[in-house]
Amino acid sequence: MASPMEQFAIRTITPLHAGGYDLSFTNSSLWMAIATAAIGAFLFIGTAKPQLVPGRMQAAVEYLYDFVRNMLRENVGPEGLQFAPLLFAIFVFVLVCNLLGLIPWVGAFTPTSHISVTLGLALLVFVIVVIVGFAKHGLHFFSLFWPKDTFFPLAVFVAAIEFLSFLSRPFTLAIRLFANMTAGHVLLKVFGTFVVTLGSFGALPYVFGVLPLAVNVALSALEVLIAVVQAYVFALLASIYLNDAVNLH
Repeated sequence: MASPMEQFAIRTITPLHAGGYDLSFTNSSLWMAIATAAIGAFLFIGTAKPQLVPGRMQAAVEYLYDFVRNMLRENVGPEGLQFAPLLFAIFVFVLVCNLLGLIPWVGAFTPTSHISVTLGLALLVFVIVVIVGFAKHGLHFFSLFWPKDTFFPLAVFVAAIEFLSFLSRPFTLAIRLFANMTAGHVLLKVFGTFVVTLGSFGALPYVFGVLPLAVNVALSALEVLIAVVQAYVFALLASIYLNDAVNLH
């Protein structure tokens, strides 16, 4: 049986090098393109012919977008609604990438199981937060790290901790998503191997194979839930970080 980690291997589809950099089109690139195409088709179908009484696709698009807007309104306030397109794009991209990796029998790949993808998304959020913070508040943005009305030596200590915590945000945001996607897919592969191995025991394949098969079905359902929850958590934390930039609070 193949190693549980083999499913995460990056395979080159179209080699491409430029300026000493490897820009090859890989299986990860392919599935990110598929995710983008699926999102584009979903949004186009849902909004091509808007109706006063929405159909199923239009209602689905409107629900998702309102979900993101409400998240920003609750965590940032009315000023945060200007970031709704950005956060909506990140949320649906992470969600679709997570879910596509669970499709069986088609060689599906989960781009969000790689730290390079999740770190790229997290750094995008981090850079935008920093830009918004300085654009809105100037150097006063540094007051985010300074606790008011605190004994000075203690304030210096707390400010250092807050600053390091702020710098670690993109890494914790990236690792959380990457680790959850990787661990879940490894478990599915391991229990899938148990189904084949234990199910080949002579006269009792169903007796020995049914338990790991049942566990795999349950794990698959759990992975769907985790895929949705992790996309939500990623968007939620991004909105909280934007709140710091907008409100210094």
